[in-house]
Amino acid sequence: MITIEGARRYYQSHDAAHDFDHVLRVLALAERIASAEGADLEVVRAAVLLHDVGRAEQELTGRSHAELGAERAREILAHHPPAQVEAVCHAIAAHRFREPVPPQTLEAEVLHDADKLDAIGAVGIARAYLYGGIREQRLWGEVPMGYQAWGELPADHTPVHEFVFKLSKLKDTLYTDTARQIGEERHAYTVGFFQRLRSEVRGEM
Repeated sequence: MITIEGARRYYQSHDAAHDFDHVLRVLALAERIASAEGADLEVVRAAVLLHDVGRAEQELTGRSHAELGAERAREILAHHPPAQVEAVCHAIAAHRFREPVPPQTLEAEVLHDADKLDAIGAVGIARAYLYGGIREQRLWGEVPMGYQAWGELPADHTPVHEFVFKLSKLKDTLYTDTARQIGEERHAYTVGFFQRLRSEVRGEM
């Protein structure tokens, strides 16, 4: 439905945590999961390649990039069979953590899971600190009980807050058996890193 090079041009202005390298990592994971779970690879590939095309507009409008991405994908893929296009658009609309739209298809579950896996493990930690650096966030901050970070992030938000609010929970949001198997190890690595970081910050190690 769309090639890698055809999709690449839609990501020229994206930040390094959500750039086309992120898309390619998610694509590799999604193809692995889709093959194991029996999903429609053509729909999955198109959905992955276009899942973040709404991010630039999100910065301007404040609307969800998942919703905007689904709208943009519908325009980009207008010449393809409507049923395929709608399958791609639903998967894009259902991939976001902070404004969840429950996936209704296996293909949507695959995109959701692959995108979430890229947010944990070594890559996920690197992305959290890369994004934090772009936003001039502090390295460390104590996180109060019941911390919330929906919508516009609070001024004191750090990668540690992101771990508590989001990254530590992603393993339990995964839908497919294949992603859950991958997620177990990535989750353990992420938890271990932030535990070690807390000890080092406090001078305990």
